[in-house]
Order: sequence, then C-alpha cells, then structure tokens
Amino acid sequence: MIRVMLVDDHPVVREGLRGMLEAEPDLTVVGEAGSGDEAVALDRVAGPDVVLMDLRMPGLDGVGATKRILREQPGRRIVVLTTYETDADILRAVEAGASGYLLKDASRAELANAIRAAARGETVLAPSVAGKLVNRVRNPEPQPLSAREVEVLRLVAKGGTNADIGRALHISEATVKTHLLRVFGKLGVSDRTAAVTTAMERNLLG
Repeated sequence: MIRVMLVDDHPVVREGLRGMLEAEPDLTVVGEAGSGDEAVALDRVAGPDVVLMDLRMPGLDGVGATKRILREQPGRRIVVLTTYETDADILRAVEAGASGYLLKDASRAELANAIRAAARGETVLAPSVAGKLVNRVRNPEPQPLSAREVEVLRLVAKGGTNADIGRALHISEATVKTHLLRVFGKLGVSDRTAAVTTAMERNLLG
C-alpha cells in the first residue's frame, strides 16, 4: 500500500483527489494539509511515501515546503500537482528536489500511475512540462554580469591590460583574470575581444 499525503489550500480539491486516489486498491491517503507549514508538520507525523504538493499557497508555498520536508526527510518523494506550467515554476520545483511535476488536468489513471512511479523512485513529468524543461536546459538564460565584471569589461573595451585594470580598480591582476574568466563563461566566449563584442551587442556596457 502506497501512503499519500495531499497538500492544497482548496478543500474541494483535496476532497476530489482523495476520492480519486482512495478508489485505487494500492493507494491510501494518510493526511491532508491546507498550507506549506501544515504540510511540513503533518509530514513528520503521517510519514507518507509520496506527497502531492500544490505549488502556490498563501504563506509557505509548495517550493518552500518541498525544501523543508526534504531537508528533514531526504528520501521523501514529492510530486508537484498544479495548474501552472511556467518555466520558472517548473525550474523552482525541480531545483527544490521535487520528484515530479504534474498538471491538475491529469486523469485519475495518470495521477495514480505517477504516484506509483514516484514511489518506485522514478521522476514523473507531464509531457508539456518535460518539453519545457528540456528546452530550458538546452537554451539556458544568460547569466547577468555583476557590477564589477561590467567595470572590468568596460576597461578592457578601452584597451586596458590586466595590469592597467588592476591599478584602476585597486585589485590584483589575478583578481582581474578571475573576473574575466567569469565574464567569458557567462557570455559563452573564449577571449577578450569576443567578450567586448558580445557585451556591446547585448547592451551590457551601458
């Protein structure tokens, strides 16, 4: 028997989920929580195998609750069940350690099978969510340059050597090199000229 805990701030949603899951012979609902804080407290008592976690709730949200539960119980399987499928929401949930990400339009069979898969240690993603996640990994958003990195790059653009830049900013040449290496990594380039050109194309130097 797979023990499931439901976390959602809408009682009617929890009631519907309980009805769907209790109809499955191998699933049982061992607790319900209406907020992230309640979920963290109830998890300690109920000890579920799988947690179905809503994402957006007042107070501690689903991502925050996921992090706290996994901090206390690293082996807990948490599946986010939400109406939202924005890239940012998906990434936050996955980075928090969620075992899966499903949408609330999933059928009873899809939901039950996802819970079983999560309990086996598998990762469960709604098809549309999997596509977004793959796309995000393949095309990551560029990292912003820090204020100091922009300063260094501006001086490079003016023809300054590492020694010149170090003197101007009162830092060592080694520190200048470190900043430049970080700039190269963030901009996806391998030399000073390409870094300046790319930064200008993206209007990063002001």
